[in-house]
Amino acid sequence: MNLTAIAHAWGRALLAQFHWRILFLSLLPFFLSLALWGLALWWGMQDLVDFIQAFFVKHEGFKTSGAILEWTGMLAFKTVIVPFIAMWLLLPFMVLTSLLATALMAMPVISRHVSRATYPDLEQRQGGSLIGSVWHSASSFFIFLLLWLVTLPLLLLPPLHFVVQGLLLGWLTYRVMAYDALAEHADAAERLSLTRQHRTPFLIMGTISGIIGGAPMLLWVGGVMSFVFFPFLAGLAIWLYVLVFIFTGLWFQYYCMAALQQHRSEVNRAN
Repeated sequence: MNLTAIAHAWGRALLAQFHWRILFLSLLPFFLSLALWGLALWWGMQDLVDFIQAFFVKHEGFKTSGAILEWTGMLAFKTVIVPFIAMWLLLPFMVLTSLLATALMAMPVISRHVSRATYPDLEQRQGGSLIGSVWHSASSFFIFLLLWLVTLPLLLLPPLHFVVQGLLLGWLTYRVMAYDALAEHADAAERLSLTRQHRTPFLIMGTISGIIGGAPMLLWVGGVMSFVFFPFLAGLAIWLYVLVFIFTGLWFQYYCMAALQQHRSEVNRAN
């Protein structure tokens, strides 16, 4: 594993993040995600809260949750436990919309930007497709969602919970970003080979991005404490998610282009 290559790609991505085109690029995925979630929350948020409230009343959930919160020293959260659970259940879907919007709208632009500026001579072999990207993202998210639900009880152990959720989000991020970063330039065989060869660096990059993505997560959950500021906090969280994913896309793009260039050089020397 080449940590220097990871750090070099990170530095290039950080510089590119502040290019006016890249900053402007964040607006379209942001407005799309914001529109979708604005409508979804307007139409369904209260129904979801009412459903969870009724479920808690029917199954003595308030008694159980109160005992657990008292044991963990967080009894003050008892009054907001229902909206907290509702927002936490919605969180992975908010992540998905931001990630998909970034992957489908921003990654092709990022790929062209990095290719023209840094790798203009690297042949494009079109080993991926839009349908392939959507399928790859959807299947990865389905696995992520199952694991997310299974690990929800770790909310009672906040430090461990954020570590596990960071790893899960990192896995999802690398699965989506690695495919899209290689889709235009690598052929199918190269993409599969590089994905296997660089799985550990990809997971490290995705996990770091997942940890960085914890900041928007705290804003989203913070909306529980104030419904007055919830729309503002939710919108800010979505925009930060988009920015994090665009930076991650740049990071993966620079790393994958360098790895692909090296791979082809090694193949040419071997032949």
